[in-house]
Amino acid sequence: MDRIWSPWRMEYIQAAKEQDAGCIFCDLPVEGDDERTKILVRGELAFVIMNSFPYNPGHLMVAPFRHVGDFGALEPTEFAEVDALLTRSIRALKGEMEPHGFNLGMNLGRVAGAGIPDHVHWHVVPRWNGDTNFMPVVGQTRVLPELLDETYARLLLRFQGA
Repeated sequence: MDRIWSPWRMEYIQAAKEQDAGCIFCDLPVEGDDERTKILVRGELAFVIMNSFPYNPGHLMVAPFRHVGDFGALEPTEFAEVDALLTRSIRALKGEMEPHGFNLGMNLGRVAGAGIPDHVHWHVVPRWNGDTNFMPVVGQTRVLPELLDETYARLLLRFQGA
């Protein structure tokens, strides 16, 4: 059997074990270090953060600050701000990365694929023609052409200008 070494995945494995200890959508914003935590923009009720283990370059998440796992428990004001941040995220990604399309959605409940089922959040995943190849299918490894810090710096400028 051929092996594809991806030692950087150990961070993901360790993070999954630590995930049960808290909620990243609650814990990271209070740290106050947006560059380290990859928070791109904060609203009054919600924020945009880069996914540390992205499906594609520029994979963002939008979440309310309030810890809520029930989609129906979100307040209309939270929905309005999340909607504005989703729109702003797509605009920033289009301007900086020129994707051909997007996956926009959420997984509600662990059985639906939510890694953090107790805090609702939306995924914004930029897509390009041909971005799915044999690596994720056969090797179960994603190939990202840019470091997260570099993507963060590029997108931060877009969010600050938007």
